[in-house]
Amino acid sequence: MPELPEVETIKNELLPVLVGKRFTGVTIFDAKVVRQPSVEEFCQKLVGQKIEDIQRRGKYLIFPLSGGESLVLHLKMAGALLLTSNQPMSYLRALFEFENNTQLFLIDRRRMAAMWLTMNANSVVPKLGPEPLTQDFIYETFLSRLQGRKSPIKAVLLDQGFVAGIGNMYADEALFRAKIHPLRKTNSLSHQETKNLHQAIQTVLWSAITDKGASVDTYIRPDGGLGTAHFSFQVAHRRGQTCPTCNTPIQRLPLRNRGTYFCPKCQK
Repeated sequence: MPELPEVETIKNELLPVLVGKRFTGVTIFDAKVVRQPSVEEFCQKLVGQKIEDIQRRGKYLIFPLSGGESLVLHLKMAGALLLTSNQPMSYLRALFEFENNTQLFLIDRRRMAAMWLTMNANSVVPKLGPEPLTQDFIYETFLSRLQGRKSPIKAVLLDQGFVAGIGNMYADEALFRAKIHPLRKTNSLSHQETKNLHQAIQTVLWSAITDKGASVDTYIRPDGGLGTAHFSFQVAHRRGQTCPTCNTPIQRLPLRNRGTYFCPKCQK
C-alpha cells in the first residue's frame, strides 16, 4: 500500500502538472472505483472544473476544485496515478483528460482504489490522527497520545487514528531505528525510548520522501519511474538478510495480519 512518503511524492509530482488545469473529459472503466456520487454525475460534474490545489491527508489525496467541490482519492493497496501509461488496459480504472492534452491514468490491478466527489472532504476522509511531519507533531503531543495504551507499539503506529500516514514498512523502519521491539507494550516504553521513536518516525519518513517513496511492490511515480527508498531499508522486507548493525538475520513475525520485520538482537 502506498504510505505517507509515496502519497506525498505523488502529490508533489502532480502539483506542477495539474494545478490550474481544467478537466475536459472523464472516462470511468470500472464503476466500482467511484464511491460518490453516481458515475454519470461524477463525470458530468468534473468536466469544466479547474484543479485549484492538491493536498494530502494521511494516505488520501484531495483535489480542491474551482466549483467548490473536492475530488478525494485513496489508492488503497495497489493503485497508481500516472501521467503516461503503458500498463495493461485491464488495470485501467479511470482516465482524466485536461487542457493542453494532459492525461492522468488511474491504474489499479486489485480494483480497490476509491474516489469521491464531495463538497466536504472531511465527510469522506475518516477521523485521522495528527500528521507526523508538521510542526504541531512535537514530542509532547506524541507522548500524550501514547499514554494509557497497552497494545503492541507496532499496532499503535499503524492506527491511523493515532497518527496519520504511517504504514507497515515505515513503522518497521522507525522501530528499528529506535531499537524497540515491535511487540513491546506501549505503556512499557521509557521517556527516552519514546523520544527516540518520535525522532525516528520523522527521520524515516523525511528520508523516504527524499528518495521518492519505496517501490517494493506496485508503487509507481506519476512519470512511470520508481522510488528508491527501499534501497535504504534496514529491516522492512529483508527477512533472512542480515542486520546492518549486528549481522543477525532479520526475522519476520505476524502482527494483526501484517508481516513485521525486526532484528531480534538490536530490538530485544
